[in-house]
Amino acid sequence: MTSDCGCDYSGANWATQIESACKRQGVQMTPLRRRVADILSGSSAPLGAYAIMEELSRREGKRVAPPTVYRTLDFFLEHGFVHKIESLNAYTPCEHLGHAHHGMLMICETCGRSEEADDDDVMRAIAATAAGAEFTLRRVMVEAKGLCARCAGARQTRDAYR
Repeated sequence: MTSDCGCDYSGANWATQIESACKRQGVQMTPLRRRVADILSGSSAPLGAYAIMEELSRREGKRVAPPTVYRTLDFFLEHGFVHKIESLNAYTPCEHLGHAHHGMLMICETCGRSEEADDDDVMRAIAATAAGAEFTLRRVMVEAKGLCARCAGARQTRDAYR
């Protein structure tokens, strides 16, 4: 799907996109990083480190230690490839690789999916508020919880038949 900013994001090509970004940045996309990226891109919802560790252990047929996964997630965060959803302690692929990493994640309370959005007006308001408090922003990610269109539609349909 092409987003409003012109990014060509889809879970299917996200791991390939970060592999290309690693080459441009002169950093390694190790086989372990690729496997973790494949797990994240294949998930319909954000994943916690332990869920990633369990899936990686299942795929490799051996136990994977938590520091292995955390180092990979730290690398992805440092390079802007994932967002950490603090309220869920989970990670989701960044849909806008190469863009400023300020924005909003809308998290569905029913299915757990997250949708990334950029809104310049919201970011300007946050920046102005921070500047007024003499606070220097380093990273901004607004987390909004509610219902995605699919789950909201399912709820309306279910409620109509009650």
